[in-house]
Amino acid sequence: MASAAEQLASNLNFSTFAKAEDLKKRLWFTLGALLVYRLGTYIPLPGLNPEAFAQAFRGQSGGILGLFNMFSGGAVERMAIFALGIMPYISASIIVQLMTSVVPSLEALKKEGEQGRKIINQYTRYGTVLLGTMQAYGIAVGLESGNGLVVDPGWFFRISTVISLLGGTMFLMWLGEQITSRGIGNGISLIIFAGIVAALPTALAGTLELGRTGALSTPLILAIIVMVVLVIALIVFVERAQRRLLIQYPKRQVGNKMFQGDTSHLPLKLNTAGVIPAIFASSLLLLPATLAGFANTATLPTWATTIIGALGHGQPLYMVLYGSMIAFFAFFYTAIVFNPKDTADNLKKHGGFILGIRPGERTAEYIDYVLTRITVIGAIYLIFVCILPEVLIAQTGVPFYLGGTSLLIVVSVTLDTVAQIQGHLIAQQYEGLIKKSKLRGGKRGR
Repeated sequence: MASAAEQLASNLNFSTFAKAEDLKKRLWFTLGALLVYRLGTYIPLPGLNPEAFAQAFRGQSGGILGLFNMFSGGAVERMAIFALGIMPYISASIIVQLMTSVVPSLEALKKEGEQGRKIINQYTRYGTVLLGTMQAYGIAVGLESGNGLVVDPGWFFRISTVISLLGGTMFLMWLGEQITSRGIGNGISLIIFAGIVAALPTALAGTLELGRTGALSTPLILAIIVMVVLVIALIVFVERAQRRLLIQYPKRQVGNKMFQGDTSHLPLKLNTAGVIPAIFASSLLLLPATLAGFANTATLPTWATTIIGALGHGQPLYMVLYGSMIAFFAFFYTAIVFNPKDTADNLKKHGGFILGIRPGERTAEYIDYVLTRITVIGAIYLIFVCILPEVLIAQTGVPFYLGGTSLLIVVSVTLDTVAQIQGHLIAQQYEGLIKKSKLRGGKRGR
């Protein structure tokens, strides 16, 4: 089956795509949904002074607001109805995943199949509403505390802000689910991807403008472009890299015939955690600087200003903590999303085993042994990809959108989307082959 799928994939061409009517409908639906999302990032909140907010945002763009602005496609910078973006849903999903590993009832639901997944997804939606409400109310109160940001402060503004921001998040969650089911898949990831890609031309233009004014030298800009290309190549290589464990299935006897045992592979990704460690580490490290930006620096004690200064972009303490947090979350999130014991139990249930390893607990220990060592490589890769652009951003003033986290998301989602499209094309060819075989069989019958 694997060789047949690979042969079909190698035969894919433009004519195959031209015949895939269902895939073209899915692509048009996805593009339309992303266009609706982009339009929503330009609809401002009611009761806000846009000019005053834009001026206030420029002073905070280097903190966590800059990170959220990147994920929301510039909606935070304009304080649009999609300013919360899809982050409450992502946070709720991660929290629910953590809870499924701690709470036995949720862990049992996870193993119940489709019905259990539906219930867990419903819990995730409830968590999205709760987190979104809290964050929207916090934004409303924060906007009111600003000087001249709100035209008419009060409860009416707070309630309208919570309804607008929460409604925007829930709409994006629904839109992501529609892209997943009726589009080409990966709806939530594609929404984040669209927001980052939409801001990349502005970031590139800003870099070229710095070169035109002399703030950045031409050799440095060329070096940055070469570095970006090399980092993208590294991301593509590592994200596609797998450690395949050979799985052997015993011989089977059906009637008087003895069938040879099958073999397959258990693929373990080099970077199982994906981009989550970089997002978490960035959010936690940028939080103190953001809170300090809203506070009055004159009232802060000396030790607080010293710590905040040491946690700035490019500072040694920031780099050390950033790398340490990425490594921690790489192992932590890998342990959450991949359970060696469940994998070993499933292999034992279906009669599969790893050569030289006893089924059951020993297999789980061996899978965990291999997974731990490849996660070390994955963590080192994440640290390198995220730290190198941070150094350049701090030393040269390159726009924030060219950071390692944004490159990771863009390249990873692109690879997943291409794989989804290729999967649809392969399914289209399979259906064509089945129809041809049925027609041939009918003609022979006549």
